[in-house]
Amino acid sequence: MVFSERKKEIAKVRFTFFLHEVAIVFIFLFILLIIPMFLIPLIAEEGSNLYGVLFYLIRAVIIFLGIPLILYLTNLLFDSKKKIILDEDVSASFGHLKMFKMTKKNYKYQILYGFLLFFLVFLPLGFFTYLLVPKMIEYQAWALVFTSTNSYLIINNYFIFLISVIIIQVSVAFAEETISRGFLAKRGSEYFLKMSAVMISSLYFGLGHFAYFLNPISQFYPSWFPIVWFIETFAVGIILALLVLRKKWIFPAIIAHALNNIVAAHSIWSFIQGIDFQIVALYLYYPLLIIGIMLLVWNYAIIKEGLLTGFKVFKTYFRKDSKKDTKGDRIFRVFIDILLGGIIFLMGFLIAI
Repeated sequence: MVFSERKKEIAKVRFTFFLHEVAIVFIFLFILLIIPMFLIPLIAEEGSNLYGVLFYLIRAVIIFLGIPLILYLTNLLFDSKKKIILDEDVSASFGHLKMFKMTKKNYKYQILYGFLLFFLVFLPLGFFTYLLVPKMIEYQAWALVFTSTNSYLIINNYFIFLISVIIIQVSVAFAEETISRGFLAKRGSEYFLKMSAVMISSLYFGLGHFAYFLNPISQFYPSWFPIVWFIETFAVGIILALLVLRKKWIFPAIIAHALNNIVAAHSIWSFIQGIDFQIVALYLYYPLLIIGIMLLVWNYAIIKEGLLTGFKVFKTYFRKDSKKDTKGDRIFRVFIDILLGGIIFLMGFLIAI
């Protein structure tokens, strides 16, 4: 099969990003994340609540500090080659850390966008999934409780559970958003088409949740359960990546992600405690959904503008990158994006320890 110069260019820039940055970042993170696996058991017994809290908290810190450090080193290593590929010479580590900046002028807006994402995207998705697929909570519960780091889900004391779930889920959201949106989407958009970076990072994020298909518990539930998780997280990943790349803010994604995980963990914890979901919906979901409706009415202009802008950017993915692109080039680009998203997902098993 003969590839045109354009197809070669499309493949080259994406796999350069993978080889020069993604692979190296994931390998070094794997090495760094091994260290606490030996240190934490010296402080807390494996399977204990403290063990899980320390595991997720230290993991988030390592990922937050590790990525910019590794980007700085790879930038030095491949600097001359990257200048040929990137549109402008930028500090990868500085650009990454800049996304975590919160100023006096924008902190209110970052918090507001985080709440809007949670109340208008995450919350309805989670609620209707649990409402229409009752067995989904049960499936998630048994898929998670047998992991030594998730013992907080079976604690009877609600106060201890609440403290644990806040620390753990904020840490999880911080780590996942740092990798998916802060690194893959942000840095990828500096190599190639913004929407390609959005799709690749979202595919990685979605496949990470579909991986529950490999959990032994999945054989006792419908095979389409993990597919539901994939579709939801893939769609949410697109929304989060579009916002992060547009605003250059990562905290709205972290806030929304953390709140969603905390609410979902309450549903799972309640199920394990023998509390029916209808009770959880009455005292937790319905009040939050009402707040969401109020936020929708109050911020309708902002939401409408964001939706129109996001949809406009999303449509660019199916257009030509340049006037010289053919239909075959567009199809090839989509294929390479899917392939790269899958490869990065497989690479991600290194840091899923």
